[in-house]
Amino acid sequence: QVQLQESGPDLMKPSQTLSLTCTVSGDTITSVRYYWSWIRQPPGKGLEWIGYISYSGRSTVNASLNGRASIFRDTSKNHVTLQLTSVTPEDTAVYYCVAWEAYRFSSWGQGTQVTVSS
Repeated sequence: QVQLQESGPDLMKPSQTLSLTCTVSGDTITSVRYYWSWIRQPPGKGLEWIGYISYSGRSTVNASLNGRASIFRDTSKNHVTLQLTSVTPEDTAVYYCVAWEAYRFSSWGQGTQVTVSS
């Protein structure tokens, strides 16, 4: 089972670009077993899927984010990165890196709190 660790800033100002990194251990991000997802949970709300990047590097993001989200990878570091541009207070949430394997979300990072406030 893979282990996932999110890292990045915990406080952002509106209009800035958020960049979060997921460090994967226990397997490579190019393993055909996995898709690497980002999911967030705003305070008092349910989980929201942001997007994923596949083992081949193909990414898909939630259209509700209006093109603000990008997911890419660094295979040399075994990292997956989420970028979210033009953040607003509505982007305040706990952000999770999650492995999709065998038709389920099999492994979760501990999550990282991001607060957007002026």
